[in-house]
Amino acid sequence: MMSKIEEITEILVNEINDFNKNVTRLETINKKLETIKVSIDLVEYKSIMESHQQKMALILNSQERILNRFESLLKNAKIYPNWAVIVLIISILISSCSLFYVYTVKQNAKKLENEAHQKSKVTFNGIEKDLRKKLSNNFVKKIIIHKSS
Repeated sequence: MMSKIEEITEILVNEINDFNKNVTRLETINKKLETIKVSIDLVEYKSIMESHQQKMALILNSQERILNRFESLLKNAKIYPNWAVIVLIISILISSCSLFYVYTVKQNAKKLENEAHQKSKVTFNGIEKDLRKKLSNNFVKKIIIHKSS
C-alpha cells in the first residue's frame, strides 16, 4: 500500500511540477503579449478605399461637368435681346422726363395764371375807380351843363 501512496504522491508531484511549469510558461507568454503590438493588415482596406476614392473622383468629375453645362446654358439663355431691353429703358426714361416736364409746365402755367388774375384784379379795380371818377365827373358836368341850359 505504501508503494501505491508513493506512486500517487510521485504522480501528484509530477503533475504539480507540470502545472507550475505551465503557469510560468503562460506568464511569460502573457508578458510577451503585453509588449507585442498587434498590427492589422491594411492592404485589403487600402484597396477598398482606393476603389472608393476613384469612384468618388468619377462622381465629382461628372458633377462638375453637369455644373459647367448648366452655367453655360444660363449664360447663353436670354429671354429678351439686349437691344429690346435698351429700347425699353430709354423709352421709360423719356416718358418719365416728358411727364416731369408736362407737370412743371402745368404748375408754371397755374402760377402765371394766378399772377395774371391778381394783376387783373388790381388793374380792374384801378380802372373801375378811374371810370367811376370819370363817369362821376362827366355826370356832374352833364348835370351842370344840363342845368345851365
